[in-house]
Amino acid sequence: MKSLAVYCGSATPEDQTYIDAARLVGQTLAERGITTVYGGGRLGLMGAVADAALEAGGKVIGIIPEALVGAEVAHRGCSELHIVRNMHERKQAFTDLSDGFINLPGGVGTMDELWEAVSWAQLGYHSKPVGILNVAGYYDHLIAFKDHMADVGFVREAHRGILVVDDSVDGLLAKLEAYEPHKTIFQMKAEDL
Repeated sequence: MKSLAVYCGSATPEDQTYIDAARLVGQTLAERGITTVYGGGRLGLMGAVADAALEAGGKVIGIIPEALVGAEVAHRGCSELHIVRNMHERKQAFTDLSDGFINLPGGVGTMDELWEAVSWAQLGYHSKPVGILNVAGYYDHLIAFKDHMADVGFVREAHRGILVVDDSVDGLLAKLEAYEPHKTIFQMKAEDL
């Protein structure tokens, strides 16, 4: 993997654990020579990921919609800062520029990015791994719900493993590197669906 999209919140939670995890991701990616592709912001977990990657000598590509640049939240210290028209173009750029996805804790925007990456993988728009770094159990309920969707039958068995999870950066990166693409919906016949 040469580049990974990192999805995370622009908020700064009171619990320093989340900022520390974001910094560790940025630093680890830089140390491994993996380009960080992220939302282009300077605040919260986003800023922590970017700052740590840059401090460790890594390449950081920020992708930010025009409206957020105007709110003065753009990280002007990125190796590259791509300004796009809207969130749809932002998510397409994440997919185009990365070899996989890491999701750190975040809010509604992070969930949107996560589920779109999973949905696109399931359909066959990309075959890249989608990972969750489960910092301090943040995603425990979401992971349980993902399993529930599969148990009930709304996620096909072939797609149960699209979303990979670990609670350590090294463990998650190992799983992302070992990921083998599944059979996509575009490759299936009606009887498989």
